[in-house]
Amino acid sequence: MAEPSRRSPRGRWWAPVLAVLLFLAGWEGAVRALQIPHYLLPGPGLVLQTLFDNFGSLAASWWVTISITALALLLATVLGVALAALFALSPWLEWSLTPFAVVLQVTPIIAVAPLIMILTDSATATVLICAWIVAFFPVLASTLAGLRSADRGLAELFRLYRASRWQTLRFLLVPSALPYFLAGMKVAGGLALIGAVVAEFTAGAAGRNTGLASRILEAAFRTETPKMFAALVLVMFTGVLIHLCFEWLSRRLLRGWHGSEPS
Repeated sequence: MAEPSRRSPRGRWWAPVLAVLLFLAGWEGAVRALQIPHYLLPGPGLVLQTLFDNFGSLAASWWVTISITALALLLATVLGVALAALFALSPWLEWSLTPFAVVLQVTPIIAVAPLIMILTDSATATVLICAWIVAFFPVLASTLAGLRSADRGLAELFRLYRASRWQTLRFLLVPSALPYFLAGMKVAGGLALIGAVVAEFTAGAAGRNTGLASRILEAAFRTETPKMFAALVLVMFTGVLIHLCFEWLSRRLLRGWHGSEPS
């Protein structure tokens, strides 16, 4: 008997959509049945209506959050991949710089954000640096793990044919590292968004050219709970969109030759 497909295209999309719709229906039903005041917990219908009514004011902040997240992720990708490649080619460099990378990873970003704010004297720069810090290590660690996962037999074959370090990196290590890199990017994308939001909370940024975290704080101070949820919906939607983009990229690049994305 033929083995059923591990991934049904219809089930892949309809199952999560149905689960979300059931959750929203239960949420709306609970709010109405228990008559919970909207300033404590608004129903999803009121949240969507508030989002529609205030989308003009929220869109500018949404774009700021997206821009900072994308730029932080880009910097983390470039620096993380470059450093991972150097580590793979030079063990001495890895042994020397790994402690600094680990310190960046284990230090709570909420603790260093005020210091970065003092050093940069710019809320936007603080948010960008914090978002970069939390996104950097997953890219570095996953890419380095992928570079080290290359088949040893093939590595010996490259050495036998006297391939240069650059040829070994390009034709052996990079293809081996690609699945790990893409998995790390899924994590780093979400962390960059989280870092941008948390850093903005900590920096206490306010004004027009600020992100969604400022809109959430403003709504909380004014007890505008539906508006706070509306801004939060945009944050969550951004995170889901980042994840879906890397899911699509992973299927596009790995399908047909790697076991994680069967054809």
